[in-house]
Amino acid sequence: MNIGALRRCGAQLGMSLALLLAFGAGAAPNTEGSDEIEKLLQERGVLGRVEQFRQRMGDKASDLVVNAMGFLGVPYRRGGTTQDSGFDCSGFVRAMFEQTVGLILPRRASDQASVTEKISREDLQPGDLVFFNTMRQAFSHVGIYVGDNKFIHSPRPGGEVRVEDMRQAYWDRRFNGARRVPAETGPAEPQKPKR
Repeated sequence: MNIGALRRCGAQLGMSLALLLAFGAGAAPNTEGSDEIEKLLQERGVLGRVEQFRQRMGDKASDLVVNAMGFLGVPYRRGGTTQDSGFDCSGFVRAMFEQTVGLILPRRASDQASVTEKISREDLQPGDLVFFNTMRQAFSHVGIYVGDNKFIHSPRPGGEVRVEDMRQAYWDRRFNGARRVPAETGPAEPQKPKR
């Protein structure tokens, strides 16, 4: 196993432990290490925000965000749709919805925008989609809103799945819109590859 793979495993293990602590799923006794992690997460306000999301949002939105956080550190790969191969932005969003909600979204970010409901930025809730113009083309980048003006996404070649603040100048200038995946929507037909 190479250093990058070990780092990704460690990041995912740490996030998983943090989320288990945040949701009170700790059947195992507290250890000094988990106490330190819990203290750090509490100091940074993560535990409170996760609990707020869980209380305010339906289980599916909470599950979606929690599942997505488990992929922090997975490398970007153009056309990637799995943890093993890496993700591009729309592949990451599609995989999270398919794994967590059982809904198959279209493959491309612009197509994901077209099959979801337009909402205002002020109405964003965890689990909603946020779109950006990063390639001089509307809806060329997508991420999943996690709350508190932050979103999780697979950013670019050389990057890895991470959480960023939409208020950062780069993202704020490129914000294209927000969309909500309707709860009552059935699975979408998978898009056929264009030749």
